[in-house]
Amino acid sequence: MMNEILPFLKQLISAPGLSGYEAPIRNIVAETWRPLTDELHISRLGSLHGLRRGNTPDPRPSLLLAAHMDAIGLMVTGLVDGFLRLTRVGGLDPRVLPGQLVTVHGREELPGVIVQPPAHLLPAEIGNDPVPLEYLLVDVGLLPLQVERLVRVGDLVSFAQPPLELGEDYLAGHSLDNRASVAALTDCLMELQGRPTSWDIWAVATAQEEETLGGALTSAHKLRPALAVAIDVTFASSPGSPAHLTFPLGKGPTLGWGPTIHPALQKAFKDLADRLEIPYKLEAMPRRSGTDADAMQVAVEGIPTMVLGIPLRYMHTPVEMVSMKDIARTGRLLAEFAAALDEEFLDKLVWDD
Repeated sequence: MMNEILPFLKQLISAPGLSGYEAPIRNIVAETWRPLTDELHISRLGSLHGLRRGNTPDPRPSLLLAAHMDAIGLMVTGLVDGFLRLTRVGGLDPRVLPGQLVTVHGREELPGVIVQPPAHLLPAEIGNDPVPLEYLLVDVGLLPLQVERLVRVGDLVSFAQPPLELGEDYLAGHSLDNRASVAALTDCLMELQGRPTSWDIWAVATAQEEETLGGALTSAHKLRPALAVAIDVTFASSPGSPAHLTFPLGKGPTLGWGPTIHPALQKAFKDLADRLEIPYKLEAMPRRSGTDADAMQVAVEGIPTMVLGIPLRYMHTPVEMVSMKDIARTGRLLAEFAAALDEEFLDKLVWDD
């Protein structure tokens, strides 16, 4: 499915859709998922639910596969002589912002660039340190009166770095956290075409993960799945990164392990990956996982939950990088797990750490 997923992922990371404002990206995902699902609807918080019905008699158990579609970015907090002041949407490192190309989503879309004042115009205590976000500005190249007519406080600012293919397998760009996982989930749906499943499969592109986890929590509460899997990105290794905290690109996904993750469910994924000869790494998550799994696990009376991670370099920057092989392997692992679920699986799901 690689030939189909790469252009789809490039489309995903070329679109806005900041946390809490996901409509642009949701529309793209919905168009792709419509022929791959039996039912499609939007939750009250803006998450996208796609149902693939199982072929066994009702009532059937269901599996929820969740990948958050929202992205980090910026919001306008003020106008100063035609320049825009900013605050962050999601976890954003101001060190990477100066010089970045952006799109301001005002009364019309405006191209802009993030700039910082010259060093001698900044407070002396900043010295040679990175310039704090409060001193950064967006320049859209218009006169102050034009800016006041087109831009309001609260307008969103998204990254405009175009996708960049590197080597034979890597893709770089903004918002790969977590649209790489949306692509993997889409690959899973493609893999399942023409294959019967005993369980209902819910593919969910969740909203607001970067800020509230609200999309995952409310979707899990509404859909009441028997099992849930969060697909997200994790930290990929690079020169100087600690080997025990990062994972290599192109060597497969990570399988999470910790209190958020059901031990029997983790073992089922590990055994399946071994049988399929899909490479993977184990990722220790001794507290919260930092993913939608944290919300889904505690929804309603509690849902057995698993986390799959796609290694990603330069997280929360406009030049994040992933391996397309890792995305394809994640999609296949999800599809094979969904297809293998039978009526006896829940009877064997015992918490034993």
